[in-house]
Amino acid sequence: MSDPTARFGDRVEAYLRHRPGYPASLVPELLRLTGLGPGALVAEIGSGTGLFTERLLEQGLAVYAVEPNQPMRAAAEASLGDNPQFSSIDGRAEQTGLADGRFDLITAAQSFHWFNNRSARDEFGRILKADGRIALIWNRRDTREPFQQAYDALLREMAPDYGEVNHMDLGIEQIEDFLAPGEIEQRRFAYSQRLDFAGLLGRLKSSSYCPDEQSRHYIPLVTELLALFDHFAADGHIDFIYDTQLYLGPPIR
Repeated sequence: MSDPTARFGDRVEAYLRHRPGYPASLVPELLRLTGLGPGALVAEIGSGTGLFTERLLEQGLAVYAVEPNQPMRAAAEASLGDNPQFSSIDGRAEQTGLADGRFDLITAAQSFHWFNNRSARDEFGRILKADGRIALIWNRRDTREPFQQAYDALLREMAPDYGEVNHMDLGIEQIEDFLAPGEIEQRRFAYSQRLDFAGLLGRLKSSSYCPDEQSRHYIPLVTELLALFDHFAADGHIDFIYDTQLYLGPPIR
């Protein structure tokens, strides 16, 4: 697999235009669970273009957004750089460059599956306060829904990298092993995007496993995606449905 820190460098525009945001109730619920409020220090790891960063900033949190990919980090800086509560950090989960024992909360939205878990956990323990918490967040495609079942099958058949980097295959055992077996608080939220075909294609192209346009796999995949869209679309749109999941661990011991 290629260096995961570089995988999204050529997908920033698609990421900005077509990636989903996050449910409005997610961060308030996270703050309720942790007892944190405005001014609390958050290290957001793998912050990308700032989609989740923005939700954290809206709640008055001071966010240190740690992102190793320069084009994605630059996109976040362009959109959020005027907010005094936002700090952009060139770092990664295993080596954040942040100060010891300073942070109330670490968040990883759509990024945990890229980490070296053992090194990242050591690093998180170093930068968290004694009572600091870790929250892992995903927008998981809701494969209980017929379109998502067919979309997932299409990716498994026609996107060669999908099985290698797909976070949908990440199990609760791996999450518990990182956070703490039997001590996780979990919350789930309904979320969706309404997409025309251009939006659906853009959503696919924002993903690290989408073949490059020059790849021999790209045109056959897009052709089948159009057929899938035509089958499921109503009034020229499909609802791209997510099961958004929050996993909150106890303080690191």
